[in-house]
Amino acid sequence: MIAILCLLSWRIFWMTMIERTMPEAAPQLALTPTEIYLLDQLVSDQSATVPSGNNLSLYLTKLVRLGGYLARAKDHPPGNTVMWRGLSRLTDIQLGFILGTQLVGGN
Repeated sequence: MIAILCLLSWRIFWMTMIERTMPEAAPQLALTPTEIYLLDQLVSDQSATVPSGNNLSLYLTKLVRLGGYLARAKDHPPGNTVMWRGLSRLTDIQLGFILGTQLVGGN
């Protein structure tokens, strides 16, 4: 269990730091195609407070908004805690999405 939590916490910390150092990177660097699709469906783009374009910073901002980050203009960059909350919520949503597609659209 400790090993799994270490991997998860590393991913959270890595995504927090990569968003600060490489905001223009492709979102596929840190997120799966299913996660990107779900973030597009769940979180609407805000006008002035989120970066424009389909880059990593946009999707990680959507992710932390799931965790409670308000993404206001004068807010500090999101930290590890809010990133953890957003990823945890997205994981739950992704599990429900996968189960729903298997039950409804499966073979």
